[in-house]
Amino acid sequence: MARRNHDDDLLLEEDELTAAFLGDDDTTALVTTDDDTQQQPEGNPADEQWDEEEAVPGQLAVDVYETKERLVVKARTAGVKKDELDVSISDNQLTIRGTLSAGNEDDVENYFLQECYWGEFSRTIALPVPVKEEEIEALLKDGVLTISFGKVKQDTVKKIQVL
Repeated sequence: MARRNHDDDLLLEEDELTAAFLGDDDTTALVTTDDDTQQQPEGNPADEQWDEEEAVPGQLAVDVYETKERLVVKARTAGVKKDELDVSISDNQLTIRGTLSAGNEDDVENYFLQECYWGEFSRTIALPVPVKEEEIEALLKDGVLTISFGKVKQDTVKKIQVL
């Protein structure tokens, strides 16, 4: 159900917006062809079954920002223990790997809803500024991994001598 604001702009209500992104809408989107006719799209990617053997690691969501002196990377890692995290840096690229364990699920007969990702995750980030690899601090607190780097100071203008 759509509603209009005072400027008559069409707005989607929260449920419709969620359905639009997650594909939970009862209607299937129509595809417009070159001759302006509309057709049902062929196949629905949401209906495809994932092959567990081809499963890829989940991707970790991160925030990357800088302060005057440091570059900071934050990631939600709730449920991951320190010894289950692997954090490394090489060629100004940060890699964070780990495993989220769902615990013992041997007695589960049927899931009614499963939205949480369980298993291996990995994320590699090209750092946006040069950092001092010897000045890195990593802290895991309250389910948030914070990695802080000292930034390499660079002159804003570098004079190049022409030969």
